[in-house]
Amino acid sequence: MTYRSNFRLVLEVTIYRGLQGLTKGEYGKDFGLALGVFDGVHLGHQAVIDAARGVGRIGVLSFDPHPVEVLAPGKAPRKIIASLAHQERILKDIGVDFLVVVEFTREFANVAGRDFAENLFATGARKLAAGHDWSFGKNRSGSIDLLKEWADGADGVEVVKVDPLAAGGERISSSRIRAALQKGDLKKAADLLGRNYSVYGKVKQGKQLGRQLGFPTANVEVVEDFLPANGVYAIFAKWSGEWIPGVANVGTRPTVDDSMRRSLEVHLFSEKVPDDYGWMLEVGFQRKIRDERKFDGIEDLKAQIAKDSAEARGG
Repeated sequence: MTYRSNFRLVLEVTIYRGLQGLTKGEYGKDFGLALGVFDGVHLGHQAVIDAARGVGRIGVLSFDPHPVEVLAPGKAPRKIIASLAHQERILKDIGVDFLVVVEFTREFANVAGRDFAENLFATGARKLAAGHDWSFGKNRSGSIDLLKEWADGADGVEVVKVDPLAAGGERISSSRIRAALQKGDLKKAADLLGRNYSVYGKVKQGKQLGRQLGFPTANVEVVEDFLPANGVYAIFAKWSGEWIPGVANVGTRPTVDDSMRRSLEVHLFSEKVPDDYGWMLEVGFQRKIRDERKFDGIEDLKAQIAKDSAEARGG
């Protein structure tokens, strides 16, 4: 796999709520729009985004909540990117100027495909891009091929159909990334994402056991994020523009907690870490050091944390 997205510097991603907001936006007709459900913003999604470039600003149109959560909630997968704030950070890094968030409801699902297409054309976009199997509208009545056909009657709208991107002989997909993360295969996940997998959450107060052990930790609340397999990881984390190395534990902390509740605890190799709580932290997973296990006591746990930290530093 050789594909990499075309990155450029973007200072801030503008967010529009619905197509009406975009119609009244600042770009006029000088923009392209990538269409789809960008769960993960993996390399396949980035190929769609890049296909919409070249006519000025570049935007992404996505749906919230995910259509499956509304139409078949029992089948809805765990999100790779759970929050809009996290998605915005990633889109900014790959040079996206704005994000259009369309609220997906059962009422919206009943909008005719042709009507939704006309609403897209009315935004003034000069280029629209979507995956080859993208569908929209009531009963999935709209397709990228129909969108191309309908665009012939619109004023200067180019529609681009993007073929699926493959890696390792298989199509890149969010389900493949989730499967890799469940196995702790960070390299495979990174190969499909085009970047290291990360989660984004708020630092909350814990039991402060890490401080007592000499390894203060940030307890990161990632309620909806898809955490990788339980274990200890070498990580980098960012909260104010700078990536800081560290080590993280994903799991149930069996030595000190019998609740079986999964959590993410991060020890950063920096003295700049805030002492308070409530700040947001993005945690990027580099490699797995070992599986999580229960130790005989606190001293054994403390000794192992020291070893894990040394290995993370040396990696």
